[in-house]
Order: sequence, then structure tokens, then C-alpha cells
Amino acid sequence: MDSWEFGTTVRRWRDRVRPSNVGIGAGGRRRAVGLRREELAGLAGISVDYLTRLEQGRATSPSVQVVEALARALRVSDAERDLLFRLAGHVTPGPGVVSSRITPSVQRLLDRLANTPVAVYDATWTLVVANAPYDALMGQTTSWRGIERNSVWRNLIGPGTRAVHTPGEQADFEARLVADLRLTAARYPADQRLKQLIRDLAAQSPRFVELWESGVAEVHQDYGRHKTIDHPDVGRITLDCDTLLVAADDLRVMMYTVEPETADAERLALAIVLGNQSLIDR
Repeated sequence: MDSWEFGTTVRRWRDRVRPSNVGIGAGGRRRAVGLRREELAGLAGISVDYLTRLEQGRATSPSVQVVEALARALRVSDAERDLLFRLAGHVTPGPGVVSSRITPSVQRLLDRLANTPVAVYDATWTLVVANAPYDALMGQTTSWRGIERNSVWRNLIGPGTRAVHTPGEQADFEARLVADLRLTAARYPADQRLKQLIRDLAAQSPRFVELWESGVAEVHQDYGRHKTIDHPDVGRITLDCDTLLVAADDLRVMMYTVEPETADAERLALAIVLGNQSLIDR
């Protein structure tokens, strides 16, 4: 790979993206109309230091996941996405691997839901992107790296989430996640990243091994349900959690809404305001 060309391309495309087009406010005086380096890093879920090294050609082996994240954050066309993968020395991911590609049509949907907590997961339940209201509701996701972005790992091994579950509800939720992951593994038998995820989960969690070896493959498609979130600043918020399946791209778009003019609506609005204020303070 010509690392200088890859970095130059990312830098040039960063300059052409208007902050308002990716949900970032103007935020005072700017020397350029494009994205700041820290803004692109945040959108792509990578560190500013790593993005700096990529742009300067000091990091020369970006992973497929990093290239995909940069392509998504830069809102590139399909042809430009292919170019970015080629410059990184990769073949553009094909139909035989789990996609984390957010197409322009899905992106337009997310843009229209800019004031609603929304998170997008790939078929392995790895977080692809979350918007600012989601982070305000559920906690910051931009610092999550690698397996930390996987919902199976977070619920079986990691710190969990702010969702309130009884022990029985948590057990059922874990079982459904693992069952869905098993179905994904059957659809993508050649995906090496998926195989590594399964190995890592099995090495770290006896509970995962138990659920995986149970052979249960049925996933209850009850995606529209109430969920209670224990927010550290505003208390508990009960919301409707609906997950839309984007069949062509095998994505899960998870949305949180509340009944208007209720106490929960007021608490959610306050949580979003506090979350936005936290972003400004940083």
C-alpha cells in the first residue's frame, strides 16, 4: 500500500465533509469548512493519535474495520469506498462476510432520526454507529474498541448496559443474543472475523459456551418491547425499544422512543440535553 496516498486521500476527503452533514454543530470559529481530525476520529470510533498516524503515513496497515469506519464517517460513494479499500491494501468486503456498511439510504434514515436515540449493529451484534442521543441515554460509545463494541461480550462478560433486567429477563436476553449469533455464523461460515469473535467469547465466558452448545437456534422476533434505562443523572426512563432489520445489509437499527408529554419524555429530553452539554464541555 502507498500509505502516503491513503493518508492524503483521507485528509482530502475529511476537508470536504461539512460538519452539519454529519450531525456536528459549527461550534464557534473554524479554520476550515471540513471536519476536524478529532471529529472524524470520533465518528469512526478510532483514536485521534491513530488517525493522525494514518494521515501522515506513519501507520500503514489499517484493518478492514478501520477502513470501513472511515468510509462510513466520510460519507463516501460506493466507488470511493472501493478506492479506499484498495489504497489500504484490502479487497472490498463481499457477500460472504458480515457487513458493517451503512448504505446512503440507511444513512438518510439515521439523519432523519437525529433527535431519537438510535444505534446500528451488524449481524454479530457489534456496534457500527450510535448517535449523540443514544450516547446521552446509554453512555458514551465512542471510546469502545474491538470486542468492547460487541453486545454479546458486553452482556455476558463486560460491564453490561444501563438497561434494567430481572435475572430471568437477563438470562433470556443473553440466550436470544447467542442464538442470533449462532444463526449469523451459519449464514457466514467463511467469515474469519466472526470465527475469531466466537473463539474469544468462548475463551472468556463459560455462560457463552453453555448457551452456544445448547443448540437452541430459535430467536423470538419480539423486537418491539418496553425497556427501562437507569440513567445516572435523571433516574429511570421507560421507553419503547424497536429494532428494524435491514435485510439487504443484515443490519439491526435499534431505536428508543417514548410517549409524548409524559414524565418519561421529560426525563429523556433532559438526558439528551445533559449529554449534549457534556459533549460541548469536552
